[in-house]
Amino acid sequence: MPSSVTWCLLLLAGLCCLVPSSLAEDLQGCAVQETHATAHDEEHLQEPAEHKIAPNLADFAFSLYRHVAHQSNTTNIFFSPVSIATAFALLSLGAKGDTHTQILEGLSFNLTELAEAQIHDGFQHLLRVLNHSDNQLQLTTGNGLFIDESAKLLDKFLEDVKKLYHSEAFSINFGDTEEAKKQINDYVEKGTQGKIVDLVKDLDKDTVLALVNYIFFKGKWEKPFEPESTTEQDFHVDEKTTVRVPMMHRLSSFDVQYSDALSSWVLLLDYAGNATAFFILPDQGKLRHLEDTLTKGILATFLENRHSSFVNVHLPKLSISGTYDLTSILPELGITKVFSRQADLSGITEEAPLTVSKALHKAVLTIDEKGTEAAGATMWEMIPMSLPPELEFNRPFVLIIYDRNTKSPLFVGKVVDPTQK
Repeated sequence: MPSSVTWCLLLLAGLCCLVPSSLAEDLQGCAVQETHATAHDEEHLQEPAEHKIAPNLADFAFSLYRHVAHQSNTTNIFFSPVSIATAFALLSLGAKGDTHTQILEGLSFNLTELAEAQIHDGFQHLLRVLNHSDNQLQLTTGNGLFIDESAKLLDKFLEDVKKLYHSEAFSINFGDTEEAKKQINDYVEKGTQGKIVDLVKDLDKDTVLALVNYIFFKGKWEKPFEPESTTEQDFHVDEKTTVRVPMMHRLSSFDVQYSDALSSWVLLLDYAGNATAFFILPDQGKLRHLEDTLTKGILATFLENRHSSFVNVHLPKLSISGTYDLTSILPELGITKVFSRQADLSGITEEAPLTVSKALHKAVLTIDEKGTEAAGATMWEMIPMSLPPELEFNRPFVLIIYDRNTKSPLFVGKVVDPTQK
């Protein structure tokens, strides 16, 4: 019998628009500054550059998640901490003073522990590794700078973003807002293989620079689910709300652990390639406890103590998205000046003061079965005679997509209602 493939599509697009700060009333801006690396011990220097920033990316991911989660407990959450951090680390190359410090500290970097040169070197290597994934795992990221044809950006800024962040630069006429929107949206649509369209709904005609960052991920499970086993089942959104969802099912040997610290079951599903998905199901009434307790250290223990057992796993098919206005979220992490008239972005251009007027982030997650035939190999598993335990993801749960090569959380989310797009 042909087996099917369960696909996971993950996409992110972020937009940062800069306008002259003199024109902004409630707009906010970005800034960056260059520092020099300090010497570290030999062991630390031998560590891959992308691994040095991985703990900071994890701290930023969980910090941002908690701020978003506390705003609402009734909506799905899905975002890419790697993509947001990449975009703002890039902007930090052109920021100075407090603007510069706030950006890096807001991204959970401590400049007394990790020099700025090492931070940018880490992102450079991170992007290189992510964009050279094996062909089993489609993972690409991109940065695009759309520069108004009348603006003159500093050569050093352009050289640094191209070298360190592999960014493309495009000349654009922001005075023609409709055409400018089309060019940016076409870039995002192409980069995300048509999954994110019309990211930009409106543009300020006084915009001088727009930064777009996207990430596209497509992977297949090492152990796919069979579509014939998928059935309609109940998903309990809350005590009063139940929805019907297509629930995938597989009886197999899974990496399942119970965490006393989180009061949650943790399921690890590997993709064919270098990524692992964490599905974390809290006990009844323990979702907020899970959200407040989860850390990079706890996450690491799950990877270090992997072991498999036979479990009946039920996992809903998903198609969810998250769209965020970062100008209202990142100030809660201490990044404020970059979105204000006090922004110092003089490392980008000396022509006029700049401020960030728009910072959008959108991510899309799809997990479904494609019905394609697997290559000509068949695998049988020995099933125990005793009745295996059931693990049903039929109530709100947290998910994390983790890249094992870079030790970085690519995506973080919460499924409150699988039917909520």
